[in-house]
Amino acid sequence: MKLTPMLRAILLATALASPLPVLAEDLVIATKAGPASMDPHFTATSANAEATKQVFDTLLKSGNDLQVEPMLATEWSAIDDTTWEFKLREGVKFHDGSDFTAEDVKFSIERIPNVTGPNPTTVYVRNVAGIEIVDPHTIRIKTLGPAPTLPNDFIRLFIVSHTAAADYSTKETSAEGFNSGKATIGTGPYKFVSWAPTQDLVLEKFDGYWGGAQPWDKVTRKEIPNDAARVAQLLAGQVDLISKIPATDLASVEQDGALKLVKNPSAFIPYLEFDFREDTPQVWDNAGKKVEKNPFLDPRVREAFDLALDRETIIEFALEGMGVPATQLVTPTVFGYNDAIPEPVYDVDRAKELMVEAGYPDGFKVTLAYANDRQPTELGPTIAQLLAAIDVTVNVQGVPATVFNPAKTRGEYSLYLASWATLTGESNYTLSALIHTNEPEKSQGSFNVRGYSNPELDKLIEAAAAEMDATKREALLKEANMLVSQERPDLPLAINVSAWGMKADKVTYDPRADEDTLAMDIHPAN
Repeated sequence: MKLTPMLRAILLATALASPLPVLAEDLVIATKAGPASMDPHFTATSANAEATKQVFDTLLKSGNDLQVEPMLATEWSAIDDTTWEFKLREGVKFHDGSDFTAEDVKFSIERIPNVTGPNPTTVYVRNVAGIEIVDPHTIRIKTLGPAPTLPNDFIRLFIVSHTAAADYSTKETSAEGFNSGKATIGTGPYKFVSWAPTQDLVLEKFDGYWGGAQPWDKVTRKEIPNDAARVAQLLAGQVDLISKIPATDLASVEQDGALKLVKNPSAFIPYLEFDFREDTPQVWDNAGKKVEKNPFLDPRVREAFDLALDRETIIEFALEGMGVPATQLVTPTVFGYNDAIPEPVYDVDRAKELMVEAGYPDGFKVTLAYANDRQPTELGPTIAQLLAAIDVTVNVQGVPATVFNPAKTRGEYSLYLASWATLTGESNYTLSALIHTNEPEKSQGSFNVRGYSNPELDKLIEAAAAEMDATKREALLKEANMLVSQERPDLPLAINVSAWGMKADKVTYDPRADEDTLAMDIHPAN
């Protein structure tokens, strides 16, 4: 058919007026650590939460600076000292098209104790005594006592579908359901496609997401523990964004005109933790004989370690400058932080005197355990070198987190490195989990697996946990943080600074204090 000039003009105008097809946008992220399971209730590790946040929403949300914000709950209030009411978001759909209701919240809370594993997620529901469904979008939580921080805890309360997860809610069945995708049905912005341990996590955009459609049609999260390999993939253009860039590679990213670097202070604090059991498994005298009494029970030994650990050296060499001094187990923006606690002092001479006073003039031998795929490569060896100055011989034992975490929970270590972040923005989260005596009947001390117990601290922590008056609660938490710094059951080493690298022409990134690298915070550059 021959087109007349008028017909050609009409067709051209119609074509110009029609919307052009939108090209699919895929996102490839490389992270240092991946999930241990796609069940968000299996473990409280940050790597697990980071991965599952893209599929499952939480009841409340932790903002980029750890402030509590609405998520699946839009409003919350304390009706009385032991009752919190949460109004739930209406019109929310699960990935299978089913409606989100209060039944899913109740199911998720009750499910956690049945499926949680190492680093238990029960810490987030430890105050829950009962659950009442008022209507499909209103739920009331009865607490064991006054629980002013319940909303803070619920920023890690992941909501799963009570129908999709019904048959996968025991320790024996959860992995089958969630790692295969059968039960991996959330309300989050991305749907689960595939994952296997240490392999890529593949997600696709959920067009029915209540918060609006995301810009990425497909998201692939690569788990690359080796820092050099992760950076190399970014430099080669094989990934769009990477997290946890080591300081040694910052310059290569900054000098690459195609890349952009983003730094942000972190909520994570690497710390040294002592065993407090009388019979500790990994301390020997210099002849190689296992000691009869645990030296870490002596506060002089703990203080000696503190004085021997030069934080400037740790930050400069082990963290390669990516850190700032830490005075306590929480960071300055956390509620209850005590700014009266001084920075640690480096004094080897006094440390040696304390070792003599404690009865260890020639030191002893100890194994330092840590997750070598979670901690900076040089942190363990640097600590070993510093402690050698007080005649403590340290056997550095780095193992994968999948080995380290269960072994730590079983009590196999005498001295170990770990990292902690007060993800709820409130000191009681840290004090009740790490410092309070391990008392499951009180839901306290769930991460205190080394036998530490201080009745005075327990009273302060419990009082703060029950104090509804914010001013009084802050004073109690500050007092507790001061006492921890004096007792030294843990030695905070630094506050991490995190770095991300990305393709400058493709993505921009909003960094988070909790170091989570989420597709929702990554946006197209144009």
